[in-house]
Amino acid sequence: MAKDPVRVLVTGAAGQIGYALVPMIARGVMLGPDQPVILHMLDIEPAAEALNGVKMELIDADFPLLRGVVATTDAIEACKGVDIAIMVGGFPRKEGMERKDVMSKNVSIYKTQASALEQHASPNCKVLVVANPANTNALILKEFAPSIPEKNITCLTRLDHNRALGQISERLQVHVGDVKNVIIWGNHSSTQYPDVNHATVSTSAGLKPVRELVGDDNWLNTEFIATVQQRGAAIIKARKLSSALSAASSACDHIHDWVLGTTKGTWVSMGVYSDGSYGIQPGLIYSFPVTCEKGEWKIVQGLKIDEFSRGKMDATAKELMEEKSLAYSCLN
Repeated sequence: MAKDPVRVLVTGAAGQIGYALVPMIARGVMLGPDQPVILHMLDIEPAAEALNGVKMELIDADFPLLRGVVATTDAIEACKGVDIAIMVGGFPRKEGMERKDVMSKNVSIYKTQASALEQHASPNCKVLVVANPANTNALILKEFAPSIPEKNITCLTRLDHNRALGQISERLQVHVGDVKNVIIWGNHSSTQYPDVNHATVSTSAGLKPVRELVGDDNWLNTEFIATVQQRGAAIIKARKLSSALSAASSACDHIHDWVLGTTKGTWVSMGVYSDGSYGIQPGLIYSFPVTCEKGEWKIVQGLKIDEFSRGKMDATAKELMEEKSLAYSCLN
């Protein structure tokens, strides 16, 4: 039996990440090779012409799974009946801008889009926020879309997770598919904590801990962490543009695993609503290790946290608390 098409919304669809992301969705990378999709693309009025160009290209690419395209600058039309919403659109920080300026711009964007989702999306719509500050944008969205279950609102830290896997694979000269169970704790910002204490590598002699194979705690506790934290900035410096391809790819990974499930024995990192696990204050959107099954994520419990990790995890939680206060002050 052919499956019914899933409606997937991408906001900011005419931008760099959107342009990389929509063909991946249309090709089945996100939801599987047998799942038809209808793409809803939203962007702002000044990008309307570019958005129409993206729609033309989607039609020209002749994707067998693509059953329809909605391209609009109207949030209500964009949100109608969507099952999955990927929120890429946001206001980027420009030179000379204070954090509060960026935050207030994004608060108003996410407030509007949340209301449209609240009223027009499908009742069990899954939301992934990509635009920065991702964790706090997700929190604002949750605030203004109260009927969307809190477990359905997440933010993207899979990009950082994948970056951490990539750094370990480069260092050990192993295939990235053989490295698993790194963790990104906290904020999608330069305070995030990439943690390898529970990560392993598949070798001919079985699973080995990453720490043991790297054999250099100093590198793992300093340079490795800094490289993952600063990778986005390094790509902007090299490309003169932000990391669009890898962000789009990891957004696909995030939704793919959330909807279709994680591989047994493997976890991934997702920014989700804290329930107090690992001593992280409830009411923050914080990145945890999670496993997914039947469309639901669950925080991995019982991992041993050493003193070094505790300090890093608390520092990024503190930044999220500050961001939350800043966002709420913009609301008032």
